[in-house]
Amino acid sequence: MQAVMPKNERVTARISEEVKLLLTQAAELSGATLNQFLVQAALEKAQRMIEQENIIRLSMQDSVWFFNALDNPPKPNAKLLQAVAAHRQGLH
Repeated sequence: MQAVMPKNERVTARISEEVKLLLTQAAELSGATLNQFLVQAALEKAQRMIEQENIIRLSMQDSVWFFNALDNPPKPNAKLLQAVAAHRQGLH
């Protein structure tokens, strides 16, 4: 069985001449082609956005509250007990 190589996909964008000149200048300064520069810049931005979405940042006060709640959880209230009972009976 042969390994299937993934296709390289093309992405296009319409930009003004001024933007293209600026991007081209930045690409040349970094020693990359315009396409390499655009892909790398977009990839870095995508990775930052995904990281920001996946990381939860808490203030010191909030982190103290959170870990205190983990160490000393409150007793379950009536609604939680009913939900657990319903789940166990398959009525959820």
